[in-house]
Amino acid sequence: MSRVKVYSTGTCVFCEKAKTSLKKWGVAFDEVRVDLDRAGLKEMLEVSNHARTVPQITIDGKCIGGFTELTELHMDGELDELMGK
Repeated sequence: MSRVKVYSTGTCVFCEKAKTSLKKWGVAFDEVRVDLDRAGLKEMLEVSNHARTVPQITIDGKCIGGFTELTELHMDGELDELMGK
């Protein structure tokens, strides 16, 4: 199980951008398609304080937000720190 989890849908452009970025940065992640997995949707709502947008991204079970927040973490060097790089 990866430390990073991406809650996404099959039609979300920002979900694709987040997953592409994580791959580019060498960060392993698990994807939960909330449009196909009701339990996954419930889990996303619980960990994200009932956020209704995707992607929602968690690191070690803590929600960091979506694509914008992920990019900011990377640009600030905080993503590498969180991932222990």
